[in-house]
Amino acid sequence: MDKDTAEILIRTGPGTPMGKLMRRYWVPALLCSEIPEPDCPPVRVKLLGERLLAFRDTQGRPGLVEEFCAHRGASLFLGRNEEGGIRCSYHGWKYDINGRCLELPSAPQIAPKVRIKAYPCVERGDIVWAYMGPAERRPEPPELEWCLVLPSHRYVSKRLQQCGYLQAMEGGIDTTHASWVHRYELDTDPMHKQAAANKYIKADRNAVFDIEEVPHGLTIFGRRNGEPDSYYWRITQWVFPWYTLIPPFGPHALGAHIWVPVDDANCWAWNINFFPDKPLPEDELRAMKEGKGIHCRYVPGTFVPAANPDNDWLVDRSAQKNGRSFSGVEGFAIQDASLQESMGPIQDYSRESLVPTDKAIVMARRRLARAVQDLEKGIEPPALDPGSQRVRSASVLLDRSIKAHEWSRTALGDIQKEPIYTV
Repeated sequence: MDKDTAEILIRTGPGTPMGKLMRRYWVPALLCSEIPEPDCPPVRVKLLGERLLAFRDTQGRPGLVEEFCAHRGASLFLGRNEEGGIRCSYHGWKYDINGRCLELPSAPQIAPKVRIKAYPCVERGDIVWAYMGPAERRPEPPELEWCLVLPSHRYVSKRLQQCGYLQAMEGGIDTTHASWVHRYELDTDPMHKQAAANKYIKADRNAVFDIEEVPHGLTIFGRRNGEPDSYYWRITQWVFPWYTLIPPFGPHALGAHIWVPVDDANCWAWNINFFPDKPLPEDELRAMKEGKGIHCRYVPGTFVPAANPDNDWLVDRSAQKNGRSFSGVEGFAIQDASLQESMGPIQDYSRESLVPTDKAIVMARRRLARAVQDLEKGIEPPALDPGSQRVRSASVLLDRSIKAHEWSRTALGDIQKEPIYTV
């Protein structure tokens, strides 16, 4: 990727071309459970390079405002969440969830003229979402399948990843790495074991890709050899601008990710498991909470993974040598994160050497770059209509005579009527 395109894609702060594009979508800001009750302690949130503060007011409404008081710039994190607003501890100025100054004790007559930046919020799928774009362009809230299922049917976690969103998201788009870095844990991880897919993933390490541009982004068809008369297909969905839907494994819950920039050199990796039509099994839910599958264990009191760049991701060379872990890093989530973080906070894209299995990554970059260019021309971004987000991934054996594109248009066309296709 040339340096000019890379600069466009990786810079997401206020006023940048990609920042403007991303702000046209609802942004996952924090877990609802981080602000669990009215007037609870506020939480610092950094998104797209902006330092913000989340709080739940006396009426139970979530708010996301800039972190600093309009008076002399003190952090409202040190303030008091009380009586319908967040009050600065320095001189008592108080703001509501809309950024309006409710009280200005030393000069009450000017309070109506004082505001701080505030973003509208909605709660959906255990997440507080914020809209950070132009008010007149605000879309309807997201309708990805996992957002709309019952709370008992899903589990949502997040972790800080110490690299740019693009190199992290591209790991979610790339299905071939499962044949390598995850191969020794496919048969033991609680959310992957006993899936027939594991046999095909381990046996054929060179998937053949075909990519289809669709209204929501990309549908990515990864083909491996299956049985003598069939191909094994992993069908991944990439949804603008940062969602990936993981092809399922056997009887286990479906999976999804969101890759949201904290700033240009860090991102939030959101991790979701869900069933459309039934609660998560207790044993799998327990394993998710213990950090198995696409989730992880944390440094206590934080969302920083326990295995992180500061401790070399706790790489275990003996596990690598004796076949318990291909890379020596434990767990699917950190196996991926370690490799993506090892590239540096922002990968030098001019040095990469791409091959045919990287076709989906190249096309995702092109679509993002094109959307940026179109927005500058006044053309609306893709997938703002929440109806376009109602798509599903699949894992399926198909007869070698069947064209996966044509099969998917029927089998994945109406996810409310079709079963989960999984191997």
